[in-house]
Amino acid sequence: MRILISNDDGIQAEGLHALHDELAQFAEVWVVAPDREQSATSHSITLQRPLRIKELRPRWYQVDGTPTDCVYVALNHLMRDAKPDVVCAGINHGPNVGNDVLYSGTVAAAMEAASLEVSSIAFSLAAGLDFRQAARFAALLTRETAGRPLPAGTLLNVNIPGNSSSAFAVTHLGKRSYGSSVVEKVDPRGRLYYWIGGGEAQYDDIPGSDCNAVFGDGLISITLLNLDMTDHPLLGSLRGWQVPGFELSQAKSYSGER
Repeated sequence: MRILISNDDGIQAEGLHALHDELAQFAEVWVVAPDREQSATSHSITLQRPLRIKELRPRWYQVDGTPTDCVYVALNHLMRDAKPDVVCAGINHGPNVGNDVLYSGTVAAAMEAASLEVSSIAFSLAAGLDFRQAARFAALLTRETAGRPLPAGTLLNVNIPGNSSSAFAVTHLGKRSYGSSVVEKVDPRGRLYYWIGGGEAQYDDIPGSDCNAVFGDGLISITLLNLDMTDHPLLGSLRGWQVPGFELSQAKSYSGER
């Protein structure tokens, strides 16, 4: 089995090394990760400057780019002749639940792999620093995923609580907000600067959600995400809209029949 690991905390992150050590017990593991912290970079890709790739040791590479860059160059260049069976992102230091998936570089790395038709999983440790235990669960789930390839365009988002949970739940995304805080400060030269997202993130109490599973019930959450963000059930209502001066195409391919 061949596995690629990337992350958004950087190539020196403890979570990445713990995950590597567990996976290396049964697989050929490649690491292609950012050379520095890239948290909350979402699915950004570097197009306006060249990327630098440095081989640190066999099958270990650091990239001066985003997590998406790392997976892109790994699958399309470094591993183009020997694609991985699974791509694992993480283990992230902190949760990626609910709205976090919109910002997370960890989840984006797994999304990039899914877009390139490779099964992928994003792993996050919601609290604490026991990456070894989190890595053991991650390794078990990765082996299971390798034997059960995910449907095209999908990925798993896994959040592991800080406790020693021996149970997991299959969940849907919840809602988690960083509030509306913008803190204005003045630097030594008299110029204004700003910090956003201050304070502890809050989550809505939604039964069956990843937030409730991890924070409320102390369970490992496994959420299946889909790259197709179309809201198919509501497409029909849009076809009833009227836009003055324009008509709705009657072509069968846009009729909603599937």
